[in-house]
Amino acid sequence: MSETNVALPSMRVSYEAGALNESSLAATWYEQLQLWFDEAVRADLIEPNAMVLATADTNGIPSSRTVLCKGFDERGVVFFTNYTSAKSHDLKATQVAAATFPWLGLQRQVNVRGTVEKVSSAETAEYWAERPRGSQLGAWASPQSQVVAGREALKSSLSGIQRRFADAEKVPVPPHWGGWRIRPDYVEFWQGRPDRLHDRLRFRRSNDLWTVERLAP
Repeated sequence: MSETNVALPSMRVSYEAGALNESSLAATWYEQLQLWFDEAVRADLIEPNAMVLATADTNGIPSSRTVLCKGFDERGVVFFTNYTSAKSHDLKATQVAAATFPWLGLQRQVNVRGTVEKVSSAETAEYWAERPRGSQLGAWASPQSQVVAGREALKSSLSGIQRRFADAEKVPVPPHWGGWRIRPDYVEFWQGRPDRLHDRLRFRRSNDLWTVERLAP
């Protein structure tokens, strides 16, 4: 057994960075998310908009991966991807997803769960226009989640796309690419506390009405 495995049971951190109380909670989940997101940015956390997205297929087999949140408001949390990817196949089939913002540097996490919908073509176009040209070309070149012969096959595909759009001032949005929005029914704000008595406050929606509940750690 490796030294790392021997040490695993003793690896622990005492969470003492802060507290989360009902009295300090914002009126809505998205306002609270904005407050914490701003604090994550000010704390210089690496990619504070990174979130772990969880989906499942029609057989209930789960998958998770890290994606980048590209917007949130009262409607939900948005990310962009290839609509032919494995995650998109799951989302089309089940119409539900969950995501976690793992702000470990602040001893916090935010968990979002709800139904999903595609964002409008206008929203997709607006975000697409902000992407670096290289990322735009990569979206055209990559058959996301499909088996490829090797990295050279990807490089060859990218070279072909670069030639295709060499004279184009603007690269158009691929028809197979766009945004998804998670429309939450459940948003939990988790703050680590000493002795594992963590603060867990959950916004829960029922019949379009939101309630706040404290969960036991």
